[in-house]
Amino acid sequence: MHVTQMQFRLGNYLFCPSWLGFIILMICIPLFIKLGLWQYNKAELRKEIQSSYNASLDHDALTLPNNINHLDAWKYKKVKIKGHYETKYQILLDNQVEENVAGFHVITPLKLDGSNDYVLINRGWVAGGANHTDIPAISTPNEPLEIIGLVWVPSKKIFTLESDAEKNHWNTVWQHMDMDRYQKNVPIHILPLVIKLDVKSDAGGFVRNWQLPASKIATNIGYAYQWFGFTIASILIFLFTSIKKANNTKT
Repeated sequence: MHVTQMQFRLGNYLFCPSWLGFIILMICIPLFIKLGLWQYNKAELRKEIQSSYNASLDHDALTLPNNINHLDAWKYKKVKIKGHYETKYQILLDNQVEENVAGFHVITPLKLDGSNDYVLINRGWVAGGANHTDIPAISTPNEPLEIIGLVWVPSKKIFTLESDAEKNHWNTVWQHMDMDRYQKNVPIHILPLVIKLDVKSDAGGFVRNWQLPASKIATNIGYAYQWFGFTIASILIFLFTSIKKANNTKT
């Protein structure tokens, strides 16, 4: 079967691209550009998060309302609430590492003063035991407290190997902060957010080296440039393999 090849004369050179190479190029260019734009947009979103966070540091903590209509507007805001810890439904987030030491983040419900609502407080990191199945002892203040911290809205996009039975069974140690799962498994009314306790707070906190998603801006920009570079490289390779000297090509 004879396959017609495209051919164009450019002075002393012939442009003879193969159909296969052309098809591959047409697939790769949109894909690489799409991936590059995806990484670039992630970087821009993280810049917005960083700006919002920096702005919150320059202002006093906001009072968190009981009824939150626009949850996204509160992301990474510095807020304050008053209440007392109730440890009955406290959980530990597994696989948290500080200075190469494995441990847990302590998530404790706080009952809001003058309300039946609760807010989850991430009190920070504690080290795990020599045996990973050992649950560390967690000390918790009993008195009413003022909590100042950063609003964190857990992602709903969670990849887990846990079965539905495991998800529906109450455990102290969790692999991810799944807000929907938590709300379904406890008989108390939990607001759909977590407050990461401020590093300067003495309200029963532990190690708190909070990392914002914005800390990965440079990484996302680097990946974006990498994908755009693949786009340019694909075009150059296609041209290099398609252009030949006219006197070396039989017609």
